[in-house]
Amino acid sequence: MNWSFQLYSARNFQPWDKVLKVLAGLGYKEVEGYGGVYDDPSAFRALLDENGLAMPSGHFGIDLLEQDFGKAAGIANTLGIKLIACPWLEPAQRPTDAESWRAFGRRLAVVGARVRDAGFDFAWHNHDFEFAAVGGQVPQRLILEAAPDIGWEMDVAWVIRGGSDPLHWIEEFGPRILAAHVKDIAPVGEATDEDGWSDVGHGTVDWAGLVTALRKNTPAKYFIMEHDNPADFDRFARRSIAAAKSF
Repeated sequence: MNWSFQLYSARNFQPWDKVLKVLAGLGYKEVEGYGGVYDDPSAFRALLDENGLAMPSGHFGIDLLEQDFGKAAGIANTLGIKLIACPWLEPAQRPTDAESWRAFGRRLAVVGARVRDAGFDFAWHNHDFEFAAVGGQVPQRLILEAAPDIGWEMDVAWVIRGGSDPLHWIEEFGPRILAAHVKDIAPVGEATDEDGWSDVGHGTVDWAGLVTALRKNTPAKYFIMEHDNPADFDRFARRSIAAAKSF
C-alpha cells in the first residue's frame, strides 16, 4: 500500500521543495494537502510532479467550501485531489447541545452533496472534541447520523484522546471511513515538547492491529502519516514509514 503524509506535519520545516524531496526519498508516494500549500496550486503541482508524488486528498475549511466552492474545486483539480476532507471547527463555532450538532451534520451534508456533484469524494475529519458527550450523546455519532451520505476521514489518535475506542467505531461505521490519519501517542509524561505525540510505531497505539481492522472493515484508500508538532520532521517521516512496513 502507498503511505501518504499530511504536509501540516512539516509546516515548520520548509521550504516545500526540500520537504517533498525528503519524503520521496523515504519512499512516500502520496501527500495530503492543507491550506498552507494552496497559495499557488500550479507551482505546488509542479513540485509534486518533479518528486514523483501525488496528492489524492486534501483538507479544506468549511468556510471556503461554503463561501467559495469554485475556488476550492479549482485548487483540488489542479493538485489532483480526489478526496476533499473538511477538518476543523473553531472552538467558538462548535455546538454545545445535541440538536445543534445534528444541525451541523446537516450543514456538512449540504457541503458534501455539492462536493460529490463536482466529482470528488467528501469526508469529515475528526479531532477529540467530537467525542465529548453533550446531553449524553456523542457529537461524532450525531454528525454521521445527520449526514448519512458523507464519508469520514478518521484521525484515530484523536479518537483515542477523546476517550473512545477506535475499533468500536471502525466496526460500526467502517463503510463510511474513506481515509485514516496514522498518528501515534507517546507514553504519559513523554514527548511533552511534541504535545505528547510520537513517531508512528513508537508510541502506545496498536497500529498493526488498527491497520488490519481498517483494511478489513473499511474502503479506506488513504493512510496518512501525521504528527501535529514534531521536533524533527525528518526523524518523524523516516521512523514512521519504516515502522509502517511491518503493519
